[in-house]
Amino acid sequence: MVKEADTLINAGYDVTVLYSYWNEWGTACDNQLLEKKAWKAIRVGGDPHQKPVVYFFSRLIYRVAAIVTKKIKIGYLVDLAVARGSFFLIREARRHKAAIYIGHNLGALPAALKAARANKKPCGFDAEDFHRFEVSDDAANPDVILKTYIENKYIPQVDYLSASSPLITAAYHKLYPFKYPVTLLNVFLIEPAVNIPAINQNGPVRLFWFSQTIGANRGIEAIVNALKLLKATDFELHLLGYIANESKQTFIDDVLLGGTNIYLHGPVSPGELISFAAQFDIGLASENNVPLNRDICLTNKLFTYLQSGLAIVASNTTAQQAFITENPEIGKLYYRRNPQSLVDILLAYQANRETLLNTRKASLKLGRQKLNWENESIKFLSLVNTTLNKFE
Repeated sequence: MVKEADTLINAGYDVTVLYSYWNEWGTACDNQLLEKKAWKAIRVGGDPHQKPVVYFFSRLIYRVAAIVTKKIKIGYLVDLAVARGSFFLIREARRHKAAIYIGHNLGALPAALKAARANKKPCGFDAEDFHRFEVSDDAANPDVILKTYIENKYIPQVDYLSASSPLITAAYHKLYPFKYPVTLLNVFLIEPAVNIPAINQNGPVRLFWFSQTIGANRGIEAIVNALKLLKATDFELHLLGYIANESKQTFIDDVLLGGTNIYLHGPVSPGELISFAAQFDIGLASENNVPLNRDICLTNKLFTYLQSGLAIVASNTTAQQAFITENPEIGKLYYRRNPQSLVDILLAYQANRETLLNTRKASLKLGRQKLNWENESIKFLSLVNTTLNKFE
């Protein structure tokens, strides 16, 4: 969403972003980000500190809507049950007169579509995930029921649909054959501050993994199991993300198994992430393959590692297997249920630092020449302009 807003501003559009409070560390990152942006940002639905009353009612409306929707399956309150800030987001979006309205998550989709129709303007939706199956694959799961209903109600009405991976694009096209989603990869701008990688000749091979939050069932267990089979002094594992202080020790004991040469780093601002990652050797994309969304998505890990010049070692989800098969020079695939396959890859890179260096260089080259937002933004602007021209 941030990259699209920047692209539209740079193309001469006025842009207003509506967003909601999530948590304290996210708010700190938002504040750093927004100071540097030319577009306008409005936080909707309150927050615990500056607008606690609005925040209280946003939570109350959301909980009531969720309970009612769950008990009667689907009802009139479904649009308010998809996200905490839905009620206030729908109300605020209607107030803004725009040439086009674009939603960037399922909670924003009803608001974007309703505002567009109220103002007789087009609406776009960027499916950053395969939303109906991002929590469970069980069709009877309440989250699946709710999100399926929202998708079936609103996606047929949008004027354009984009998706963040080729397999998510295919999944939505299969559901809605009359829609032809455009794949917009979640790639990043080229980071000039990142240097061409230099060889790490004798030091430990530095492994890197990041996410918004650090926790169990994120694929970290497979990495730790592999490290148990390796000589600890030859490798370092660096994990970046938010982890609550009260759960930190439990995570270290239960998931990291008290391992040595494992380092935890707190979140950094999005603008600093690529430069931070560039100090490591190998980026780990340890995705699980369930639910379905995890199997068919291409996470921002992959594209961050490219711009950082890291070799990529990825688990064999369907999407990542296709990605590495198409770009074999940038890294290797390991089998999620076979720690030895990950061990073999890491040992091979550790033993042949020249191969590791060449892989890192190939990764950075692919990011700078092809898989970057400078290229992908052209597709995005074309999609927006074509949609607007149809409404003239």
